[in-house]
Amino acid sequence: MARKPNVRVQPLPLIAVNDVEASSRFYRKLLGCESGHGGRTYETLVNQGNVVLQLHAWDEEEHPNLMNRDEARPGHGVLLWFQINEFESAVERAHSLRARIVEEVHVNPNSGQQELWLADPDGYLVVLADGD
Repeated sequence: MARKPNVRVQPLPLIAVNDVEASSRFYRKLLGCESGHGGRTYETLVNQGNVVLQLHAWDEEEHPNLMNRDEARPGHGVLLWFQINEFESAVERAHSLRARIVEEVHVNPNSGQQELWLADPDGYLVVLADGD
């Protein structure tokens, strides 16, 4: 039998946002994570030393797909899905942020997990899933 290579993959999702600092505050409060970089044009959000999400300002650098914010609706076809072990606290934080709730807490019939679906300040769809 052939050996599988010892490949390690770590997702590092990056989204383009209108206001990096405001989005950083939103996600830090929602997810209970910390700033790993900070700044007006770029931010990394970390939890226990791991990058959870990167935020990048629209039109700040010549990165493909981060230019021309009017080209597409933010996040169309993308879900930012976070499994979180303190689900009830995260739900409370989402409500305290006055985030637009897309789907209130419910049990996903496929996973059997509780979920809350909401929109971030830029309109990206965020799913919080119970990780306990």
